[in-house]
Amino acid sequence: MKDTTLVMGASENVQRYSNMAIRKLLSHNHKVKAFGIRGGEVEGVTIEKLPVHCDIIDTVTLYLNPTNQKPYYDYILGLKPRRVIFNPGTENSELQNLLKENNISFEEACTLVLLSTNQY
Repeated sequence: MKDTTLVMGASENVQRYSNMAIRKLLSHNHKVKAFGIRGGEVEGVTIEKLPVHCDIIDTVTLYLNPTNQKPYYDYILGLKPRRVIFNPGTENSELQNLLKENNISFEEACTLVLLSTNQY
């Protein structure tokens, strides 16, 4: 297994990009943790309703709009991930500035595209 990715804004709805990302991460042998408002399960990954405590998170991939990200700033910073991916529609200069201040790299990209092109 590769490093752990936390999918924030996860959904059981197969038409949602967060759901597709979980499945694609698993198919690329990534360990996945998931957090979402409704909870649930995708391909054996439990979608937690409360923020997930994890000792080692390599990547946080965001599927929450900037307004919904705000309550989780401290949580994300506290995870000390290697990077945060802002998927389309999640771009957030306020959080990006906080990440810079905490020496956490980030990119505005699509997790699905990164995985499909072996750039993840």
